[in-house]
Parts: sequence; structure tokens; C-alpha cells
Amino acid sequence: MTVLVWDFDGVLNANIRKGRFLWADTLYADWGIRTEALAGHLFHPDRIGRIMRGQSDLRDELQTWLSQAGHDADADAFLAYWFAKDALPDRQVLQHLHRSGMRHVIGTNNEPRRAAYIEQEMGFGALVEHIFASGRIGHAKPDSAYFNHIEAWSGAPAATHVLIDDTRRNVDAAQDQGWRGFHFTDETRANLPAFLDGLG
Repeated sequence: MTVLVWDFDGVLNANIRKGRFLWADTLYADWGIRTEALAGHLFHPDRIGRIMRGQSDLRDELQTWLSQAGHDADADAFLAYWFAKDALPDRQVLQHLHRSGMRHVIGTNNEPRRAAYIEQEMGFGALVEHIFASGRIGHAKPDSAYFNHIEAWSGAPAATHVLIDDTRRNVDAAQDQGWRGFHFTDETRANLPAFLDGLG
């Protein structure tokens, strides 16, 4: 049976447009925080790698930056705002989670706090068999260990796994692993139903 591994942000969740995270559009108006300043800290390559693999706590990193930058804001309140604003399920894509004859899981590069929000508050835990979040398993796409983890869970051959992802390097890595892949973009989204139909 095919194991369909759905990326979350940019695929099941329509929160990215041309590389821009939509939730941050009102960040300055709502909080007086400039997106580029926050991103420069949280999304520094070394820091975000640790956060996404569960080696650093997002809340702690955020609170440190808020304090250092002189913002009188509570990290928990900010995360609640962030996660709620970033919840934009793509209804058109979500309908494919009801396809029968396939095992549906989510494979996402998200740290544990947002993974829990996706699972519980957004309700995706009830829509798929399992959610593989990088912050929980200690590996992130495109690491081969990430794909190995899913294969170990499923107990199925690599060739039965399919990754649907909006990041080209993740799709390439999955295909190098022996998986099939679909690069989901604005240009290819119309081809998704036919691709899924062809999985048999």
C-alpha cells in the first residue's frame, strides 16, 4: 500500500506565497516587530537547524530575542498569535486526504510546539495516521535519516513511499532514497489529482 507523506507548510497549509510567510504581513502593525529582524535571529541557519531538530526550544529562543531587542512581549502570547495566524488550511488539497487505499501521514519540518498545534488545535492528528515532525524525531528533511525514520515506522519498502512537498531539495532527497515525489507549486498543483490517480 502506498504511504503518502504530505508536507505541511506550503502544501496542506496554504501559508506561503512566493516564498513569503503570510502570517508575518501584519507583524509590525500588530506587535511593532519587523519581520526581517525576527527572522534574522530565529532563522539564522545554525539556530533554525537546532530548533527544527528539537535541540533548542523555540519559546526560549524567541523570549531571548524579544528581551534583547527591547520588545515587551511574552513569548507564549506571541507564539499563540503566530500559530493562529499561520493556520491557513488549503481546502483544495485537504480533500485528497480522504483518498482510500493509501496510508496518509504528514512529514513536516516543524519543532515540537507547532507540531502539537498542528496536531491538536488544527485537528490534523485526526486526519492522518501519523505526524512526523522534525523536532520530535531529531532529523529534518532533506536528511536521509528523516526518510529512514518514516520507513522504519511503516515497515514498507522505500518504493511504496511518496513525498508531496513544495521544496525541490526535499523531493530530490526523497527520490534519491528510492521514494517517488511530487514537487508541489502554484504551477504544478493542477497536476496533483492526476499524479495521485496514477499511484494505483
